[in-house]
Amino acid sequence: MGQPHAVKTLSPGFRKFVRTAHIIFTVGWLGSVAAFLALAIVGLNSRDTQLVRAAYLAMDPITRFVIVPLSLLPLLLTGPLLSLGTPWGLFRHYWIIVKLIINILSTLILLVHLQPIGYMARVASEGMISSADRGVQVQLVVAASAGLAALLVATGLAVYKPRGMTRYGWRKQYEERIVSSDVDTAT
Repeated sequence: MGQPHAVKTLSPGFRKFVRTAHIIFTVGWLGSVAAFLALAIVGLNSRDTQLVRAAYLAMDPITRFVIVPLSLLPLLLTGPLLSLGTPWGLFRHYWIIVKLIINILSTLILLVHLQPIGYMARVASEGMISSADRGVQVQLVVAASAGLAALLVATGLAVYKPRGMTRYGWRKQYEERIVSSDVDTAT
């Protein structure tokens, strides 16, 4: 049986293009968070003041110009295109909903952490990092670690695609079978 008529899909070439972009954005997001975590750990643990300052100065532009765009592109562009333009659908499978929630929460937490990241960059540029900033330094390590773990879980969900359709997914699948069988009997 062919593709159900009720599902509007992307052309194969465009789908591959969008999937490739989605993979590039999400792998870039994961990698840039891993690099951010390395800088946060250096900032927290190094005794070399120049290295600590450099780490915090680098974290701000990496976050603003790499991590934030790489978090928004799959969330707002390629993810919705792939889910709505393929038979997977946006709300048909639990793994897609869980992945969407992980990505939304990760992006929101990232946006909240722009303030402490900017704070540490300002303090580092003034050369005044002190023991009073230890809480913010720890916060950045913890947030980056949690973000990296969340992105690894989302990646695992995208690769393994655990079974489990939502009620909506079951209903849409049933409707598509009805439409498909109506088309088959009409021909």
